[in-house]
Amino acid sequence: MKSVILAGGSGTRLYPVTQVVNKHLLPIYNKPMIYYPLSIAMLLGIREILFIVNPEDLPAFQKLFSDGSHLGMSISYKIQHKPNGLAEGLILAEEFIGNDNVLYLLGDNIFFGHGLIDVLRQAKEELEQYGGACVFGYYVHDPERFGILEFDETGRVISIEEKPKKPKSNYAVVGMYLYDPEAVEIAKSIKPSHRGELEITSVNQVYLEKGKLRVKLFGRGFAWFDAGTHDSFLEAGEFVATIERKTGLMIGCIEEIAYRNGWIDRSQLLKLAEHLKKTDYGKYLIKLAEEGK
Repeated sequence: MKSVILAGGSGTRLYPVTQVVNKHLLPIYNKPMIYYPLSIAMLLGIREILFIVNPEDLPAFQKLFSDGSHLGMSISYKIQHKPNGLAEGLILAEEFIGNDNVLYLLGDNIFFGHGLIDVLRQAKEELEQYGGACVFGYYVHDPERFGILEFDETGRVISIEEKPKKPKSNYAVVGMYLYDPEAVEIAKSIKPSHRGELEITSVNQVYLEKGKLRVKLFGRGFAWFDAGTHDSFLEAGEFVATIERKTGLMIGCIEEIAYRNGWIDRSQLLKLAEHLKKTDYGKYLIKLAEEGK
């Protein structure tokens, strides 16, 4: 399995700051926002990553991640010249995806919860066995803002509606999707919505109509932040800060994950920590390496 992470767009909901800085590079507490979705892919053991980025932001992402070899990974980039909808990223990633399954992530979505990776691993195994697609639902109080799932009396999903005026449930589809390779052709086949965009909901709807869409619901023990607004951006930072202060453990620390996955060794971890040694982040990495002596 490979992973495609959407990190383009104009970030208008976070203006004026995003007029000069890509929102995915803004800090959620002590690390760039983009670290959090990347960490999800890494925790699933995915080493091949494609970032979809704006042309003007490409140098910044390359400076941050290079080719990923320092993390034992392969990281590449694809330019999105204009934000034409979330589903367009699948088309842009066609060559990268090839015949592989893909974890498709929105760069401004942050997830946390005990057992989160277990849920994702199960979904990944089901995808490998049965194909199709899997999406994840989360209960929200403002369903008008999201793609919303509708269920029948048995709990089976019967529809997905994008930003409904009259929501049929409170379960939103979060910005994390598992697809088989057919997703690329499906994305090519859909038509732009009334907003003029290729909607990811339209892709999911096709899978649903084919009887190939599975849904897993995140319960109360999970946290999900769509950090694309000022309030949710602030909430996400406060949440991460609280967890890290209480536990002494970091969320979304990509160097730690690479080390624990066995993709880099202790000396490589210390090398990565060297230029960060005056920061709490660097000290955390050094402590991690010392514990592994």
